[in-house]
Amino acid sequence: MQVPPQDIQNVPIDIQTGKLLDWLVDRRHCSLRWQSRAQDIRRRIDAAMGDMPEHPEIKQLLAGAYLHYFHCLRIVEILKGTEASSKNLFGHYSSQRMKDWQEIVSLYEKENTYLAELASLLVRSISYEIPSLRKRIRGCQQAQRDFARREEECQLRAAELRERFFASCKQYGIAGDNVRQELLALVKDLPSLLSEIGAGASALGEAIELYQACVEFVCESPSERVVPLVRHVGARGNTTVYEWRTGLQPLRVERPELQEQPEQPKDDAIDWGDFTLEPSAGGDGAAADGGAPGEEIDWGITLEPSPQQEDTIDWGDGESEEVQITVLEAGTEVPEGVACGSDALTLLEHTETRSQFIDELMELELFLSQRLVEMEEEADVVAVSQFQLAPPALQGQTSARVGALLASTRALLGRLCARSLQHLFIILASPRYVERVSEGLRQRLRQAELLLAKGAAMGQKRHEALAEQGTLEPQLDRLLEKTKELQKLIEEDISKRYGGRPVNLMGVSL
Repeated sequence: MQVPPQDIQNVPIDIQTGKLLDWLVDRRHCSLRWQSRAQDIRRRIDAAMGDMPEHPEIKQLLAGAYLHYFHCLRIVEILKGTEASSKNLFGHYSSQRMKDWQEIVSLYEKENTYLAELASLLVRSISYEIPSLRKRIRGCQQAQRDFARREEECQLRAAELRERFFASCKQYGIAGDNVRQELLALVKDLPSLLSEIGAGASALGEAIELYQACVEFVCESPSERVVPLVRHVGARGNTTVYEWRTGLQPLRVERPELQEQPEQPKDDAIDWGDFTLEPSAGGDGAAADGGAPGEEIDWGITLEPSPQQEDTIDWGDGESEEVQITVLEAGTEVPEGVACGSDALTLLEHTETRSQFIDELMELELFLSQRLVEMEEEADVVAVSQFQLAPPALQGQTSARVGALLASTRALLGRLCARSLQHLFIILASPRYVERVSEGLRQRLRQAELLLAKGAAMGQKRHEALAEQGTLEPQLDRLLEKTKELQKLIEEDISKRYGGRPVNLMGVSL
């Protein structure tokens, strides 16, 4: 549809921003040589900036990132006031400052070089600088999220390791401040703990007699005493193995000392020792490899026979002295009544007797639990009739009493089989186990500390990314503001060239 001539003035001119420079050159508004002219103008601007008057607005303009044509116009306007004294009768300025900047404005206006430069600045800002700043800001935001996630993961993992450390310390029965010393202290307190457990066996006398009576009734004949070790500990306490074996109290107990392993050095240096060559007795032989005399090593090997050696081997004869071999009975070198070695250990310290004690407790527990089940099954007529002829010790028991005896047995068994106590037994058997346990626990703490340090580093990087974002966002805001200003200046300039028609630069998304 043809537009009437009177309405052409209102038809907007739409220009794609990416093709703005081509549009200006095609319509002969700018020259193809605008870049070389612009470079010459930039050199003149750099030279003119070296001599400027003290003016706040000029300082603000010079502090900007890039001076263009309209900035130069404003500088000329300011210089008209500051350089007014250099104006002659003909309206010309004798000031070199004014001459420099007026020449710069004149060069800008020649062939509309300023318009091409403004268009180039606008295209570069929209196509490169603004997207680059936005990309960097998005990268900072993504980095902050990643660093925050990794920081949280490190903190959670460190908290988990510390929780596992304290849980393990709780199993060992220590606080965890100094694992090695606390474990060794527990081992030293082990005899008193075992004495308390042995004293608790005295409460099982009724259960043992019930078990004994049941076995004798069922077997219908006198049988050997059941759970002898538990019976012994209940009557005499946690005695020595010597007293259990011989039935006599020892006159003297020589307990084996716990070989405490020295703490390993923390450095990784290896001590190879000192290889000092002692001078030989003779001192007159030449040392190997040119060494000093008297420093050769005596290997104890003689190549030439000595005068005392004979060529035959003396196998002995009937006239030689008779050699007698005496076999000493094991334990004869220990005085009577003295408990030493394994005999000096208590029954619950010694591995074999402790295992027997646990087995007998489990045997007693199994009997009581089975007896409790039988007593609670009232419908079992056979079981009721079977115990009609039982001794009063069996018939007089109630299920509640048997349940109480069973609870006491299980409590004592639970104390002896506790995990913390088992670790102490292992330490008692192998002192090096302390080093393995303490090193394993310290390793968890070191891992937790490393994770906390890594989390702190992630937090520092997150703050750095946040600070970088805080620096880039004001730059982006200033760049957007200058880009909008450039867009407005270019649209107004082109509009003047077409009689005031509205001009729209398309593709500018700010």
